[in-house]
Amino acid sequence: IKHGESPEQAMYRELFEEVGLRPEHVKILGRTRGWLRYDVPKNWIKREWRNTYRGQKQIWYLLRLVGRDNDVCLRASSHPEFDAWRWSEYWVPLEAVIDFKRQVYQLALTELARIIFRERCREFPKEYRSASLGG
Repeated sequence: IKHGESPEQAMYRELFEEVGLRPEHVKILGRTRGWLRYDVPKNWIKREWRNTYRGQKQIWYLLRLVGRDNDVCLRASSHPEFDAWRWSEYWVPLEAVIDFKRQVYQLALTELARIIFRERCREFPKEYRSASLGG
């Protein structure tokens, strides 16, 4: 988050920088109650950053796309972070994410699931338990 930005303002800025979507393209359905943190293993951090960078703290937002698929533009910034995108089932990120981020993904997805699954899903599905718990 940049100085003076609220978490919501930062989310909209990042959303545009990373996937080209503007506030009018999405509707906020919810967000995590608090900050979620992960540490990056030292061997993943560039040597010159090791004394100043540990990881990230994040607030996750659950958004509904109210625009169209073709509103997504991965070249909206001069330094694109992605070269492709696709729709996937809600829990798929748990098996796709790198290990050191998996716990944060599990916490965020589980907390936000209550919004879209309306209490039908109190915990993540069995098929994703081993992926999310590391075994």
